[in-house]
Amino acid sequence: MTTREITSAEELRDLLGAPTGRAVTKERRTLHPRDREWLAASPFCLIATAGADGSCDVSPKGDPPGFALVLDDTTVAIPERPGNRRADGYRNILANPHVGLIFLIPGRTDTLRINGRARLVADAPWFADMEVKGHRPVLAVEVAIEQIFYHCAKAFLRSALWRPETWQPDALPSRPRLVKEVEAVTESLADLERHYGPDYARKLYA
Repeated sequence: MTTREITSAEELRDLLGAPTGRAVTKERRTLHPRDREWLAASPFCLIATAGADGSCDVSPKGDPPGFALVLDDTTVAIPERPGNRRADGYRNILANPHVGLIFLIPGRTDTLRINGRARLVADAPWFADMEVKGHRPVLAVEVAIEQIFYHCAKAFLRSALWRPETWQPDALPSRPRLVKEVEAVTESLADLERHYGPDYARKLYA
């Protein structure tokens, strides 16, 4: 059997069919009061970006629920917290402002999706509203909303993502062991276990 590649939008539409009903009409450009409630309850989102050359990145962002700040009906902002400083997504935004966001609420099988244009902000009057545990962000992603809608539950239902009886966190080695095995590190396993131990969680905002 040979591989059949899809190379045109027409072939793709012939294969999948055309979207109908709510799949078409659910798109909006401004925040509804329910969207604000969702953002206030969400502790986690994924930010998808692409560079000028088309290279892509998806970065997870998490904080206490409501960390994504609503600035107005068409603008949200997401704070930067101490991390690995790679800044892959941020460098992409500097080259290409288009971003895609997915906001999750643990236990919910639907998600809120926002697509728009982002800019990096180093300070603004609303930075004070993003302070957590004494940490004021040094950077935020401000997103002008171009498209917003709720995404259906099928992917979460198929994956059984929120069903604890399906979870297998020990299916792979621990984070320190993975780092030791797959990354070019000089630290010993004992050093890595100390790094990713209790102090790791205590330094989330340090």
